Amino acid sequence: MARISDVAKHAGVSVATVSRVLAGQGSVSESARERVLASVKALDYHPDLAARRLRSGKTDTLGLIVSDIRNPYFTDVSRAIEDVAYARGMRVLLCNADEDPAKERFYLDMMRDENVAGVILSPTLQLLSRFRPEDFSFPLVLVDRSNPDTHADAVVLDNPDAAQRLARHLLDRGCRRIAFFYGAASATGSQRLAGYRSALADAGLEPVPVPIRPTTEDARQALLAWLDTQSALPDAIVASSGLILLGLIEGLRERGLRWPDDVIIAGFDDMAWTRITSPALTVIAQPTADIGRSAIELLLARIAEPKQAMRRIVMRGELIVRGSSQPG
Repeated sequence: MARISDVAKHAGVSVATVSRVLAGQGSVSESARERVLASVKALDYHPDLAARRLRSGKTDTLGLIVSDIRNPYFTDVSRAIEDVAYARGMRVLLCNADEDPAKERFYLDMMRDENVAGVILSPTLQLLSRFRPEDFSFPLVLVDRSNPDTHADAVVLDNPDAAQRLARHLLDRGCRRIAFFYGAASATGSQRLAGYRSALADAGLEPVPVPIRPTTEDARQALLAWLDTQSALPDAIVASSGLILLGLIEGLRERGLRWPDDVIIAGFDDMAWTRITSPALTVIAQPTADIGRSAIELLLARIAEPKQAMRRIVMRGELIVRGSSQPG
């Protein structure tokens, strides 16, 4: 295995010159830079990144902690983050907190011990309720979940607005009894619940909220149990996330119910399967790629300028109307 001294000897320069070329720092002539890079390629030299980080006290690793990696929303956001990190020559350490505050704490401690340059986090409701940036030894950007008064860089959807527009769409379709299945332990679910409540209040109608754990299986079971308590079907059912929406669809099919003939259904997240159901589903589409790119750009800016003012980027969801909310 070639060493940095071998590269220096092959290129006819000092070890310090090789170090400056590889780090992209300091003054090096163009001819010397070209000889060093040619020698690196000829000798198949790979720098010892761990040793470099130890010497400099810096790291090229970013942390990403999501609440549920099974959720396609986080898959898309993670992909966008990794794309930017790769283009910048950085690595991403991905962890799944599984909506568990203890697991979340474990991974945050691990990020500290790994001395990551910064972390992008989708926090649990418990952490968000007592969030203080000074509790963390690294720069931090919140994604998907953040309250308006949270003192942290964040990239979020305008959840109240999106849920309100979705509910108003159903009201315009003549729906009057609209059930809303939402993640009870999620800041996102609570914010979307607020938008739904606002739309129904404006129409003089009573909300029908159904708090659940935000997983597909829990949503399926919750819907079946809830239907057993109802004397009549609601006009519409809304899901606060894509995983919940999938569970509701499974529950409706299990009961032999059709949409929109028996009940209108709509929700959040424009996942591929929502377009191929029959009829296809009305959803709020989130700009996941933009959310991921914005989150990592915020983090890199915070790493470069730790004392800059906090920034909160709020994005707008797109209402996509399909057959599930258009009764014949």
